[in-house]
Amino acid sequence: MKRQAFFISDGTGITAETLGHSLLAQFESIEFEQVTLPYIDSITKAQEVVTRLNDLAQAGSRPIVFDTIVNQDIRDEISKADAFKVDIFATFLAPLEKELNMGSSYTVGKSHVGGDNKSYLARIDAVNFALDNDDGSKIKHYDKADIILVGVSRSGKTPSCLYLALQFGIKAANYPLTEEDLGNGDLPKALQAHKHKLFGLTIDPERLAAIRNERKANSRYASLNQCYYETEEVEMLFQRMNIPFLTTTDLSVEEISTRIMVDTKLNRRA
Repeated sequence: MKRQAFFISDGTGITAETLGHSLLAQFESIEFEQVTLPYIDSITKAQEVVTRLNDLAQAGSRPIVFDTIVNQDIRDEISKADAFKVDIFATFLAPLEKELNMGSSYTVGKSHVGGDNKSYLARIDAVNFALDNDDGSKIKHYDKADIILVGVSRSGKTPSCLYLALQFGIKAANYPLTEEDLGNGDLPKALQAHKHKLFGLTIDPERLAAIRNERKANSRYASLNQCYYETEEVEMLFQRMNIPFLTTTDLSVEEISTRIMVDTKLNRRA
């Protein structure tokens, strides 16, 4: 079974995507073809969207629409489409206005700018830090890190660092533990002074082998034996050195990052 879902906004569409993805994920037996239509900020654009949605409905596939359109005229135009519509702002803002006894500002993009330039700059600074300190490239900056993710290659360190930076303003570095690091039972010298900042990521070896084969097919690096060896050794290292760690096998980058925040009790900086 397959349905088409549209995330429509007069801004970036991020809010519509975030809520829409969360809701659709509860229906695992249905395959959703997902389309984001940002910056639908004129009646003409809205009419083009309505035509597209109606064409799909007439073809026998009634689309599902999540929208965060602020402008009432544009929302009224989208409402003419033959689609199942979830008007996110209308659903949630009206009850909030009643509870708070005041009208909302109905400002496009308000959820992303937040009026806090300091918070925005903190996130950008954290993203730059994550990029500059990826894969152990600049260990001299580890004293400035809020956290250092450690684990074998392709266990999810880099995307987690970037998400921690972009979502929470956390300065996250990462260091790959290679076969050479795993043989002596101790942390690499570069990490020893920062043990209190370390957080480990591990992964099911079969999943790791599949990921590595996409990068270097049929190599020793991607072999199942090598993946079993590295994951077993790294988990023993984490346990021996009392480093908290998380298995990333079935987790999204959002879940990994949020679990890290909870487990380490880090406070968001943006």
